[in-house]
Amino acid sequence: MGRVTDTARVRTVRVRDGKLYAGRKGDHVAVEEPLDIRLNGQRLSLTMRTPGHDVELIHGLLHGEGLIERREDVAEARYCDGAVVEDETGLPRNTYNVMEFTTARPQLLPVASRAFTTSSACGVCGAESIEAVRRRGRFTLGADWRIDPRVVLQAARELGERQPVFARTGGVHAAALVGRDGEILVVREDVGRHNAVDKVIGWALLEDRLPLADCFLLVSSRASFEIAQKAALAGVPLLACVSAASSLAVDTAEAFGMTLLGFTRAADDCDGRLNVYTGEDRLDLSAVEG
Repeated sequence: MGRVTDTARVRTVRVRDGKLYAGRKGDHVAVEEPLDIRLNGQRLSLTMRTPGHDVELIHGLLHGEGLIERREDVAEARYCDGAVVEDETGLPRNTYNVMEFTTARPQLLPVASRAFTTSSACGVCGAESIEAVRRRGRFTLGADWRIDPRVVLQAARELGERQPVFARTGGVHAAALVGRDGEILVVREDVGRHNAVDKVIGWALLEDRLPLADCFLLVSSRASFEIAQKAALAGVPLLACVSAASSLAVDTAEAFGMTLLGFTRAADDCDGRLNVYTGEDRLDLSAVEG
């Protein structure tokens, strides 16, 4: 495929205490580029994302939109018509910003009646109601699922150590799938929090791991409705976010019987802290009570 660039170097003027500080300096920024997604010959979406793991991203997006259920539903995924530009060496490279997906059975999908644009900030905002998502849901979230909250906090600590793009730029979100034993199975970064989630769910779909009944989803951002619904549709029983949850995310988690945790933050001097919005029964608090 060629070289994928997730960071770029730019020149900045640094000001400290109201004064110019050491002149111009180089700084790393996260790359944000458009991805034109075409499905069965029609444009489906134009999304802004950090390049890398695009096949996972689109599988996750299509699953979250209810257009595919398993990896066999996609017959072909290929880059096409990418713009050719010169890189810093003066050599041409393909930006790989157009992808064509073909389904195994054309009748599996309705003809896309409209194109929709997603941004790196919020995805397809407000596209559906909770009830519409519930009707599309294939998985029932297990009620016999219990976990020590310290396992979640330890995973949050480890996630912070497994974000190389964030370490260089401070400008991306991360999502991780974590096993009940605390093992981090996969981490993906992106300028869009919903893109990072699509990438890890797309990875799970390609690995035939759906439903994700024995995993929890950990995100380095706030929990929005869209992230909650993507998790629910993938069969994730527990969603933990580093920041707050929105009211609609709480409503969605409640409707699906999902455990939703917010402000999940580990600390060096203690186990850390978290807030439980829904599904307290999945947390084994016996070791931490009192």
